[in-house]
Amino acid sequence: MAILEILKYPAPVLSKVAAPVKNVNGKTVQLVSDMLETMYAAPGVGLAAPQVGASQRVIVLDVDHENPGKLVYKLINPVITRAEGEVIWEEGCLSVVDFTADVKRAAQVQVSAIDENEKEIKIDAEGLLAVALQHEIDHLDGKLFIDRISRLKRDLYARRRKKMLRSGTEPPKESARVMI
Repeated sequence: MAILEILKYPAPVLSKVAAPVKNVNGKTVQLVSDMLETMYAAPGVGLAAPQVGASQRVIVLDVDHENPGKLVYKLINPVITRAEGEVIWEEGCLSVVDFTADVKRAAQVQVSAIDENEKEIKIDAEGLLAVALQHEIDHLDGKLFIDRISRLKRDLYARRRKKMLRSGTEPPKESARVMI
């Protein structure tokens, strides 16, 4: 297992649609394992393969802060098959440093995927799990949560981020909040 580098906006891979996994092999299983270790170290509640530079449709999630590792989702080729209702959720992202925003999402979702043993999984989710699933699947589609906010807020963030990159300064690591 290894802790991988989490790519930050505006890394090009974050805006590309990830390729479906055609067959699950040892490399896929290793990627899932490394992504989990990276997610916990960040700390985060979800991580998508493009965030670590792998343009594959793979995500990992663990939204139970009190019992890490108890209910872990390792999803390959996840697809939202049903979405209902509406919720506004304050989101942050491991790839979008020093910024959070309210994002409109479906309140309940159903997701189908396979796991690392190629077993089919169906998840009915609401609350943080539903939001995290949508957030991570967005990553697989080349979208960040900032693509779902107003153009003004997005442009302000983009300018601030470019200024950070030019000056070589990074904000202090978030320690109090767990990011999606």
